[in-house]
Amino acid sequence: MNIQASSRKQSLIRMASETGFMHCGVATARRLDEESDRLEAWLKEGRQGEMHYMERYFDERLDPRRLLKGCRSVIVLLHNYFPDSAWNSADPSLPRSHSMRTQNPTNPKIARYAWGEDYHRVLKDKMHHLVERMKFEFGNFNYRVFTDSAPLLEKSWASLAGAGWIGKNTNLLQKQTGSYFFLSEILCDLELEPDDPVQDHCGQCTRCIDACPTHALEAYRLDASKCISYLTIELRQNIPEQFENQMDGWAFGCDICQEVCPWNRFSKPHQEPRFQPLQASWPSAEEWLSMSESEFEAKFQHSPITRAGLGGMQKNIRFLTIP
Repeated sequence: MNIQASSRKQSLIRMASETGFMHCGVATARRLDEESDRLEAWLKEGRQGEMHYMERYFDERLDPRRLLKGCRSVIVLLHNYFPDSAWNSADPSLPRSHSMRTQNPTNPKIARYAWGEDYHRVLKDKMHHLVERMKFEFGNFNYRVFTDSAPLLEKSWASLAGAGWIGKNTNLLQKQTGSYFFLSEILCDLELEPDDPVQDHCGQCTRCIDACPTHALEAYRLDASKCISYLTIELRQNIPEQFENQMDGWAFGCDICQEVCPWNRFSKPHQEPRFQPLQASWPSAEEWLSMSESEFEAKFQHSPITRAGLGGMQKNIRFLTIP
């Protein structure tokens, strides 16, 4: 690796931090041959549920050079979303809000990542701003930006870029910050000094596996078709009856495997205004079920919750409130 690639890397880390990202890592673009058999087996076993898009673009998922011609580097960026008003009934050692103003435990639960503005919008704005700064400093280059929006094995690239390790709950984990962060990537044809992967620090802990009420987790392996996040967001059909009384009150997403993870005791509140909760308090089940489309649009037009839509939210809440 030449001196220019190392110098660029240091400048990139500085600019990423100034743009608001909590971590910036780099991996050299290549085909992830080591992931091919695992991904193929996971798909053949039907672990993706109704997410049939996971079956498309198999080769692109393994090789970013098929997404950007001439790609040399995968830049991985992490952005904190842990809210200062977080509460956690599962682990009293984690931070709580005295007012619990955004999560009344008697109301349908919303995953923390969806409390603020849609992360796709926020992070793409930040990445485009970062790219413009990179062009000013490095000169013109070819690139593409992604955040959960392309056939790219994001967590695998994050692990290779030294941004953390993939834990037993299949989330990316960092010793210093836990896992309440978004992943995003910049593919580019710049040569940048790559990072080294970090060691796995899950040890003998199985708290995430033990806590999952739908038994979606094995060690380092997720059956997405049983995951509460999948059941409440991706699944367009009715939630299967086998999951009755197993949803733990979650109506959109789920944080259980993060709430019980010991590394998340190090989570610190984010400083991004656009990730501040859009609502002073989440609606009750009755309020959700009586909500009109116009009310939903007014409240949640910039929220990730629009992915489920009002009909999806009401479907989930009816399942939660089955007598």
